[in-house]
Amino acid sequence: MTGGTLPFRGRSVQAGQVKVREWDPRTAAATEITSLVALLNEVSAVDLPDDPLWQDGRMRDYLAVTMPGERKMMWLVEENEGDAARGVAPLGAGSIILLGDIGVVEILVHPKARRQAIGRALLTEQVRVALRKGFTTLGVEVAGATSAVDFYQAHGFTLAFTEIRSVLRLDTVDWFALGDMAAGVGAGYQIEFYADGPPEHLIAPYAAAKAEVRDDYDLGDLELRPSSYEPERLLASLHTLAARGLQLYIVVAVQEKTGEVAGLTEVVVPAQRPGRADQYDTVVVPRHRGYGVGRAIKARMLFELRSAEPNLTEVQTWNAAVNEPLIKVNQELGFVADRQWLEYEGDVVELAANLRIS
Repeated sequence: MTGGTLPFRGRSVQAGQVKVREWDPRTAAATEITSLVALLNEVSAVDLPDDPLWQDGRMRDYLAVTMPGERKMMWLVEENEGDAARGVAPLGAGSIILLGDIGVVEILVHPKARRQAIGRALLTEQVRVALRKGFTTLGVEVAGATSAVDFYQAHGFTLAFTEIRSVLRLDTVDWFALGDMAAGVGAGYQIEFYADGPPEHLIAPYAAAKAEVRDDYDLGDLELRPSSYEPERLLASLHTLAARGLQLYIVVAVQEKTGEVAGLTEVVVPAQRPGRADQYDTVVVPRHRGYGVGRAIKARMLFELRSAEPNLTEVQTWNAAVNEPLIKVNQELGFVADRQWLEYEGDVVELAANLRIS
């Protein structure tokens, strides 16, 4: 079923009346999963109106599966008890993923129910869990120019890192020019494409390439950094992507003389939004820069996606402003800057004080 608008009854909810219940997508009824898809689409229609709709294909997996060693908790706020089970979009939903000593949070509030203390009630549950578990920091990813920016700032979160999201519409691609880019890599490099991740013999060099560039760009004060730099962790992340319904495609540039992975790019096509792919890491090892590796692997990826995912219409990517070489490559490929994407962090003890959690 494609996501769409489900009934919403707009009774006001006062701050003292917000009822939050813990919710587990692993055991939830199918109608509850559908109701959450409806909430996602209601929020997106206001905050990100140009984004494609969510679908409930494999949405349960998307919500429930986490990396080994991580734990996820979720909560719902309903207008009336049992609304979600009846397929009615909840007033709000929140989640926290507990990893390391950092909790990653997300809060969704129905546009018609905003400024009614629902977001605060969900954040209170998240902070209470983080405090009880001894976590020091909460992080959240926020789309720029949305009401979420003011919400998190008002509750004590501070901006840690800013990226720019860019979107490429595949119907605007000049495929002849793209072919020249894909072929424009220096001599001595082999460009290879794989679905589902690198083959076994490339796991170690693939992880090594990621590890070598992880501190190459200044990521500001952000503590939430990617962590798939070890072969074991990389394999776990590949299994997790598949279990969540995310189809991974990679293109690697291998230096023929050494067998090193000189560059790599990853794209994921989610079953929950199959029309828009997400760009994950793109890496070019420093000593292999200047040979057209970055441009060639990203161009090759677009050709492969056109064949492997015929229903795909868009690819979105995120770049830090300091990553000028990759920004230039994306512009040459046809990506158009869309909006800021902001990473906020909050100290758990300070957040608890702001929310009056004892």
